[in-house]
Amino acid sequence: MSLEQGDIAKLARLARIRISEESSEELRQRISDILGMIDTMQAVDTDAVDPMANPHDATQRLRADVVTEVDQRDDFQRIAPATEDGLYLVPKVID
Repeated sequence: MSLEQGDIAKLARLARIRISEESSEELRQRISDILGMIDTMQAVDTDAVDPMANPHDATQRLRADVVTEVDQRDDFQRIAPATEDGLYLVPKVID
């Protein structure tokens, strides 16, 4: 896919950036090269390739699901400015 100077001007307007005439041609060429590379990558046949969550085919080590901390909820609520029925009360922010 190739871009024209008008496309670059439109992209600059949409992005709200100012591009000088001198750098417009270089930018057009660079974006065209990137779009060409994307077209090349999309042409690769990936039908026989399984999706991977990790390129190293590693699995995540899991820990045992056990409680490791002491319940301090009552201590924290005792020093809180306002609580009710086990919930923290905070000032209303949005009407």
